[in-house]
Amino acid sequence: MSPELLILRHAKSDWDSGAGADFDRPLTGRGKHDAPKIGAWLLCEGLVPDHVVSSPAERARQTAVKVCKALGIDKDRIAWDPKIYEATLSALLGVLGRCPPSASRVLLIGHNPGLETLLEHLCGDPLEPSDDGKLLATGTLARLELPTGWAPLVPGSARLISIIRPRNI
Repeated sequence: MSPELLILRHAKSDWDSGAGADFDRPLTGRGKHDAPKIGAWLLCEGLVPDHVVSSPAERARQTAVKVCKALGIDKDRIAWDPKIYEATLSALLGVLGRCPPSASRVLLIGHNPGLETLLEHLCGDPLEPSDDGKLLATGTLARLELPTGWAPLVPGSARLISIIRPRNI
């Protein structure tokens, strides 16, 4: 089986929460509903990751914990990587390059625009956004097949299997 990468943009966050810093912004009610929905979908599809790595920003942290709970993965198994927050393509490729070589499926939880840049880099061609003009709206999951392990991940090295939005589950 080829390695798979699951790229998940954090669920809907609350811009009006009163959080002082962007890093501390929590999920909205919709985000709190959508995150476990994505986890339950992954479980139903048999897409349980071997390794989960997430941004520690509050909205990504809450998303990761809720998705993992639905998957039956203890939150202590989530790898928190601060390099994912406001990440460049290079930083995200570095995060993936540090994933365990034995992991056959990795779930990466983070933020735009970095995740969209990563997705397009791995697919090699610009991807068509959905009707609302967004490729990875909040809570959206992209599933990719990789030809080899987690490094090097050169442009066009992945095959996009699917993009799933919570509203389509």
